[in-house]
Amino acid sequence: MSKWVYLFTEGNANMRELLGGKGANLAEMTNLGLPVPQGFTITTEACTQYYEDGKQINDEIIGQIKDYMKKLEEITGKKFGDKENPLLVSVRSGARASMPGMMDTILNLGLNEDVVEAIAAKSGNPRWAWDCYRRFIQMFSDVVMEVGKKYFETLIDKMKADRGVKQDVDLNADDLKELANQFKAEYKKQLGQDFPEDPETQLIEAVKAVFRSWDNPRANVYRRDNDIPYSWGTAVNVQEMVFGNMGESSGSGVAFTRDPATGENKFYAEVLMNAQGEDVVAGVRTPMKIDAIKEKLPKIYDQLLSIANTLEDHYRDMQDMEFTIEEGKLFMLQTRNGKRTAKAALKIANDLVKEGKIDKKKAVLDVEPRNLDTLLHGSFVKSELDKAELIGKGLPAAPGAASGKIVFTAEDAKEAAADGEKVVLVRLETSPEDIEGMKAAQGILTARGGMTSHAAVVARGMGSCCVAGCSAIEMDEANRTFKLGGHTYSEGDVISFDGSTGNIYDGPLDVQEGSIDDEDFATIMEWADEFRTMQVRTNADTPEDAAKAVELGAEGIGLCRTEHMFFQGDRIDAFREMICSDTVEEREEALDKILPLQQGDFEKLFETLAGRPVTIRFLDPPLHEFVPTTEEEIQKVADAKGKTVEQIKAIISSLHEFNPMMGHRGCRLTVTYPEIGVMQTKAVIRAALNVQKAHPEWTIVPEIMIPLVGEVKEMKFVKDIVVKTADAELKAAGSDMQYKVGTMIEIPRACLTADEIAKEAEFFCFGTNDLTQMTFGFSRDDAGKFLSSYYDHKIYENDPFSRLDQDGVGQLMKMAVKKGKETRADLHCGICGEHGGDPTSVEFCNSLGLDYVSCSPFRVPIARLAAAQAAIKQNA
Repeated sequence: MSKWVYLFTEGNANMRELLGGKGANLAEMTNLGLPVPQGFTITTEACTQYYEDGKQINDEIIGQIKDYMKKLEEITGKKFGDKENPLLVSVRSGARASMPGMMDTILNLGLNEDVVEAIAAKSGNPRWAWDCYRRFIQMFSDVVMEVGKKYFETLIDKMKADRGVKQDVDLNADDLKELANQFKAEYKKQLGQDFPEDPETQLIEAVKAVFRSWDNPRANVYRRDNDIPYSWGTAVNVQEMVFGNMGESSGSGVAFTRDPATGENKFYAEVLMNAQGEDVVAGVRTPMKIDAIKEKLPKIYDQLLSIANTLEDHYRDMQDMEFTIEEGKLFMLQTRNGKRTAKAALKIANDLVKEGKIDKKKAVLDVEPRNLDTLLHGSFVKSELDKAELIGKGLPAAPGAASGKIVFTAEDAKEAAADGEKVVLVRLETSPEDIEGMKAAQGILTARGGMTSHAAVVARGMGSCCVAGCSAIEMDEANRTFKLGGHTYSEGDVISFDGSTGNIYDGPLDVQEGSIDDEDFATIMEWADEFRTMQVRTNADTPEDAAKAVELGAEGIGLCRTEHMFFQGDRIDAFREMICSDTVEEREEALDKILPLQQGDFEKLFETLAGRPVTIRFLDPPLHEFVPTTEEEIQKVADAKGKTVEQIKAIISSLHEFNPMMGHRGCRLTVTYPEIGVMQTKAVIRAALNVQKAHPEWTIVPEIMIPLVGEVKEMKFVKDIVVKTADAELKAAGSDMQYKVGTMIEIPRACLTADEIAKEAEFFCFGTNDLTQMTFGFSRDDAGKFLSSYYDHKIYENDPFSRLDQDGVGQLMKMAVKKGKETRADLHCGICGEHGGDPTSVEFCNSLGLDYVSCSPFRVPIARLAAAQAAIKQNA
């Protein structure tokens, strides 16, 4: 018989895969002797079994849950469902990787009409008892039975209006009892059945609901964004309830051992008095800050600070802790490595090394590569900021600057962003269901909530600007307006806000580019460069892009797309003349106009890279992408070529392709029109010679990359043109400059015949954008039309164009590297598709033994850090 359930006393921190992060840490805190309400964890394996069994919990698992419930009764001295000394529990999710707010929780489970009356009488605190019951009915209805929260919120709002109060805490025991009965009536109205009274039924249904929430839309979106496999499943933690809503000596809160926004070594905590934990993370009320806690509850503050230090020392990382105070007694409900901004992550990692708590390797591993993007997030132009009207201030929950049109729902944010509009999402508070809208918006502004609210935590994790807890906002969500700073704002009006200061401004403000001029960043990157074994290059077609990439640590250009250069200035005219020529001589005449321009482009790139390698890919797209489209452009080409408009239109029509991505492009262009290859080779070699002459201290070795090769004979055909032309140029210049000719591997056949192609190619560079679409058999431009359905049905977990498909495309790459190096031992191999900036893909490339990854300039730091982490893990 399998073991599906573990008491907290049976687990430890090393059992994360089985117990999930929350369960493993609850067990570890128990082992450390901290004040943890006891309970048990239902394993992640039970979750995967639930899905294998058709979303049913089998009898063996149910039997163990019931057995462990009895063990918990023995530990606590309480009995589940008992009127005299009832045991109430919370039921919480807990995946291996932290997924804040993405899955479901049920509190106060075990209550029914009899039990609530009993605890109301026994405790002498009927308000607390009925508050727990109305909360439980609402949570169970919403989370377990999927009755919308809106029905219950409407009843609460009406009750508060009838009583003339603003907050839930202002309702008395009789109000809450009446509300509980209204909730039960609403439950029956919505579902046609009575609210369940049996605690065992409540428990099993709640466990099912948490398992089910692993597959909810927001969890699926979060997993795709954070590379968390669906196959992991979630654990479920059943824990004795402690109550933060028993009065003014009780409360619930969240604490961080360091500031999660800045990384400053300063204890940070927030608490809501007379509240349960969900009130804190939901951001329904703005919590009390740490100074107030220290003044009002000095003993609790001291104990909490001591526990915080213990946990940080133990885990050797900044901790995010949840706690409850029940009538002056502290209980720890959770600890985990805290979500933090990229700036904070760098500072914390650096400081922990200085403090002797971790070494440089762990510091490098502790920084999430994807989050480095946020360092480059913009800020407002200071000259504009000085003139801007400050209309309010909230909490600086996540850094960056946001400016855009106001929307009030996540759905509207998604739709507007899809239409290319810049919007900001303004809400009373956000909920996990809003994640896609939060992702689509430039930033998030909330009227309620603190630094640990859902909006703040999720925004920090995804690198979005967020200002939370602006209590001055008078929100009217029903009419899609709010008042702030003497203004009334409606949907579509523009505001701006600063996630680093919390300031909110009227109207639009320009956002300027971010900066990485940061000592902590430089230090971590220096350590990363010590450990990584792969080079990091950049995909750059202009000197400006190349310079930015070098500034960010790029060690060369892995991909220069020469076709992008043809669109600059009036050179497109000459290229169109070439396309519309009838003879080789006419084409050469047109290409002669382009040659000096392309040579000049390459000279600038060689100069910018200062002797670092530069890989130049020859013309790749089909010619139809360059043809004139307007009558004016067509007339211009006709005049230049001495042809009629009708003749030019006929040529354009002849270039039409039914499937251009698999048509007349890449090396096929040079096979058809060798003069294109001749011109590009001359431009590369002449540029290299000129820059080498101007800078004898550099060693320039140009790398010419022939695209879309699938057959060694076409590789040889084009290479022979390159070599003949290049050698003639070098001989004429009296130079012994070296150069390399290689190919972009982007056709499956090239991978299968890599041993043959390596006889001609001196290097391979995997163009994984095309290799992915040709392997999968669908276009990256059209896949968005159906990929969402593939995610819904769990056919794919991720977009294969964003994260390298290791099982298919990756195996082709592995084969190509192996076969290629069997033919040419010194074969140089890299990758220059978009996957070069994805951390998971970078790790895979490292495992293949690639020499470099190449990515867009702003992703260079991500690739450097990911390559270092890959090397550390694979050498461990």
